[in-house]
Amino acid sequence: MSSSEYSDHFSIANIPFGVASSEIHPNSQCVTRLENSVIFLVELQKSGIFSSIKGLPEGIFDKPSLNDFAALPRSIHREVRKVLQEKLQGTLPAEFSEDISAVTLHLPMTVGGFTDFSCSVHHVRNAGRIIINDESVPQGFFRFPIGYNGRASTVYVSGTPIVRPKGHFVDRSAPTETKPVIYGPSQAMDYELEVGVIIGNGVPRFEGLNARDADEHIFGMVLLNDWSSRDIQGFEMMPLGPMNGKAFGTSISPWVITLDALEPFLIPGPQPEVALASHLEDDLNKSSYEIDLKVEIMSGQHVTSVSESKFTDLHWNGRQMAAHLASSGADLRTGDILGTGTVSGPGEKNFGCLLETTKAGKEPITLADGSERKFLLDGDIVRFTGVAGGANSGVGFGECIGQLVAANV
Repeated sequence: MSSSEYSDHFSIANIPFGVASSEIHPNSQCVTRLENSVIFLVELQKSGIFSSIKGLPEGIFDKPSLNDFAALPRSIHREVRKVLQEKLQGTLPAEFSEDISAVTLHLPMTVGGFTDFSCSVHHVRNAGRIIINDESVPQGFFRFPIGYNGRASTVYVSGTPIVRPKGHFVDRSAPTETKPVIYGPSQAMDYELEVGVIIGNGVPRFEGLNARDADEHIFGMVLLNDWSSRDIQGFEMMPLGPMNGKAFGTSISPWVITLDALEPFLIPGPQPEVALASHLEDDLNKSSYEIDLKVEIMSGQHVTSVSESKFTDLHWNGRQMAAHLASSGADLRTGDILGTGTVSGPGEKNFGCLLETTKAGKEPITLADGSERKFLLDGDIVRFTGVAGGANSGVGFGECIGQLVAANV
């Protein structure tokens, strides 16, 4: 499926933000999208359509990332979006927009920090049962969103090839009773279906943040693939990690979907299992979003639908992730990404990674071309899609896609 086939994700109800360039617009700059038209915001600002918005600096969109715009108060983002919804329903001069097929989409944010959380109790239980034959939930899970700090410099925009990493792992295929530890290309490559929360207006050190107030500091959301080397990760996580099993590549979709676009799809979230610390308390009537997520593996010309899950399958939300990270005194910086962790649901068709789907390789799946997969092979393409509020809502994320390629020699 090409980018143009996601036209219905980007109706006037959406108005996402991204960064693009083209032959006509060679410098990377801030854009939005309406159906299959990519609109260059620099040109629109020069035309004067945003002149009524106080606090919107001149030239704010003539940047190779969205960071400066994202750092502005959410009230300004909301006004910009409102003006765009009004003006884009008319006819724009041709120089203001180009077809999606004519542009190159870039990483939308300059990412200073990446923190990955574990917000799905289904994933925690499944992974525990598969790896250590114990589906017990860690003591902290229901008290706070558990996470670790990842590697921001290897966050890539959708479409960037992912190179199979090398590392240390136990060679379980060795014929000896005692399995040797070897160094080489990972033999257990996996994806992780996640949603990424993008920090907008930052939070200074030691200021802290309450979940109820965190929306003012969240610019929007993207789809996120936290590519994982299960054999490298499994060996290095005793007793610390993860590091190299996760540090080689994380893919995000190119369009940041704002919280205002997602607001109509707010729904109740899960009830707390225990009394929460005050900074994690949230309005349970609107603490989750109705977002449907899908994973496909493309091998050759064949496409296999592997799983479907829902944002509501998560126990913790983006506001709580942001509040918990800031609770220790850490700052939140514009462009920081907070990953939800694998979005897995309760059923066999709702698993957000191959570790769960294949029971760590013990039960391979059959793809549409007839081949089997325990884990990903070189050449496999993984595609995530997400839609809020159902297929006809007009608010979607497009795709997050990446191809696994052979390890460097």
